[in-house]
Amino acid sequence: MQNLPLPEADAATTATIKDWLARFAACVRAVDYKSAYPFWHDNIVIFGTYQELVRSRQRWTDTQWDNVWPRTADFAFDLDNTSVLASPDGQLAVAVTPWTSTGFHPDGVPFPRPGRATIILAKQADGRWVGVHSHMSLGKGVPQDSHGQRPVAAR
Repeated sequence: MQNLPLPEADAATTATIKDWLARFAACVRAVDYKSAYPFWHDNIVIFGTYQELVRSRQRWTDTQWDNVWPRTADFAFDLDNTSVLASPDGQLAVAVTPWTSTGFHPDGVPFPRPGRATIILAKQADGRWVGVHSHMSLGKGVPQDSHGQRPVAAR
């Protein structure tokens, strides 16, 4: 049996999703929840480092973002190694992307904190993409806890 090709997104969709990732990553680096909210559906369903299953953006903020964003730094998606898949009708896209960040040991010494993410996005009636699912995980052997202490810029 021959496999069909992957449903890779066209160049325009790929560029739009990579831009979305870059703009969201800037919110993470700034610890700016308020600016990050519009990137995500209110009723998102996610998996993350601190929670097995979370339903709602607010619960995600309270249980995951609060435990990671202020305690890490330098978050960025590796856009050169990001794959974007899309549904044939162009209404759903999936970003499969590695990411990097800096974690901090209890004594303040920084360490590399890489990981990977799968993000499912849905195109809204106004043409915006919003995340409807996210699964982010740390790389193998990367310490789960980070002890940075950056303030939340905006809720």
